[in-house]
Amino acid sequence: MNWNIDQSWTLFLDRDGVINKRLMGDYVKSVAEFELLDGVAEALCVAAQTFGRIVVVTNQQGIGKGIMTERNLFDIHTYATELINEAGGRIDRYYFAPELAGSGEGFRKPEAGMGLQAKQDFPEIDFKKSVMIGDSDSDIQFGKNLGMKTVFVSQNMENHESADITVSSLYEGIKQLV
Repeated sequence: MNWNIDQSWTLFLDRDGVINKRLMGDYVKSVAEFELLDGVAEALCVAAQTFGRIVVVTNQQGIGKGIMTERNLFDIHTYATELINEAGGRIDRYYFAPELAGSGEGFRKPEAGMGLQAKQDFPEIDFKKSVMIGDSDSDIQFGKNLGMKTVFVSQNMENHESADITVSSLYEGIKQLV
């Protein structure tokens, strides 16, 4: 992929299934349940040297369901940041949508709310110079809705019809982008 990515670009990342192990049928509710996927720390180290901003956009309806609290989520993100920083990577900001699917509040992916909030916080973000890496239809649609390039993470390499590229992991995605 030759998108000429440099410090003027922004990397948007989904969390569960891209950064950390997804718990099928459940939610990562505590630090004890959070496990970085192989190669993530290394990938974010490379990304930190390439992208001007790295943000996580994550749907967290476990909060809306009362299964976990915002404090639990804050603790998980603090822990993740520590692991990533130790490896030389970084995440500049986390955005999360606690509402339930179908709430119509506009923040939950694939709606644009988290991206628009990121643009408000980082006015230099240009969505045409942004990449969304995710493992679900809503992640890819979120990126497309905002005019981003999109990378679909599929462990079995099943192509996503709307994504610009498909990779097996965040590590493979970053390798292709830089």
